[in-house]
Amino acid sequence: MKASARNQFVGTVTEVLIGAVNAEVHVGLKGGETIVASITKESVEKLAIKTGIEVIALVKAPQIIIVTDFGGYRLSARNQLQGMITQVKPGAVNAEVDIELKGGEQVAATVTNDSVEALGLSKGKPATAVFKAGAVILAVAG
Repeated sequence: MKASARNQFVGTVTEVLIGAVNAEVHVGLKGGETIVASITKESVEKLAIKTGIEVIALVKAPQIIIVTDFGGYRLSARNQLQGMITQVKPGAVNAEVDIELKGGEQVAATVTNDSVEALGLSKGKPATAVFKAGAVILAVAG
């Protein structure tokens, strides 16, 4: 699939929880991580999303927040994927930071150059990619 979202995770639906308006879809990645998507109940029906099917979870890079130290705090964002920084590509104002997950998937985040400096982001350092379930778009074949 061609899409402008740099983060395209292929996974298998492991759980679908249907609410009155929205549904929560859990997508298992090959490394054991889970991405949670919050989509409408109508989208679940329209895309025929059910446990066991393969989907692609799309997340735009600016939606990713990078955390290096939680400082004892917990976040409400459902998606918190831990990995190692593999590359920092600085630009004029923003930088792209690539994080490799244990299954080999790459997460691309766009953050300010000031954030790169403040967090000490560099290749080989651990980092967690954080994003809300509402930032995930699901795609199915067919």
